[in-house]
Amino acid sequence: MAKFDVYDLEKNKVSEIELADAVFAGEVNEHLFYEVVKAKLASDRSGTHAVKNRSLVSGGGKKPWKQKHTGRARQGSTRASQWVGGGKAMGPKPRDYGYEVPKKVRKAALRSALALRNRDQKLLIVEKWAPDAPKAKAAAQVLKKLGLAKVLVVDAAANVALEQSVRNLRGADFLAAEGLNVYDILKHDALVLTAESAKKLEASLS
Repeated sequence: MAKFDVYDLEKNKVSEIELADAVFAGEVNEHLFYEVVKAKLASDRSGTHAVKNRSLVSGGGKKPWKQKHTGRARQGSTRASQWVGGGKAMGPKPRDYGYEVPKKVRKAALRSALALRNRDQKLLIVEKWAPDAPKAKAAAQVLKKLGLAKVLVVDAAANVALEQSVRNLRGADFLAAEGLNVYDILKHDALVLTAESAKKLEASLS
């Protein structure tokens, strides 16, 4: 078990917490980042691109000229792909680019991302962060005291006041522990976990 310092919102050490080495201090496998982030970005693609083929372009019902004895190439429709204004041959069609990455790979990638932030000393655990009301200014002051700017804050989904406080800050984001993912961890320079969310991640990733 690895020991981590736990801080208050003034960045004073208040206690220590023990977390599993396999989750927060294991080996960093960067290839897993590539696999998981690629799948995430592929799933985010809208896939709504489309063009009209010759059956969808209006008009062109009449044969342009008779089949034989004109000296010109045979043509059946002015909406064929070789005509200006015709339909496109083999153009893109709407499709879903998403694909699934095995659950074991996703978990291993998330453990690697947490270990990476710990190795780089960009992982900070706070005892508790539960504002009474959404206040972006107060959240900005806390992050300044913690010495963090582009940061991802993770806590329980029920902490709505914290979510609404952080999400309005430039470069800062909030995620529930259940929705933590590799892409968002890597997108931010630092990671802030509450002690409760750290224990929840340890339980789900062990």
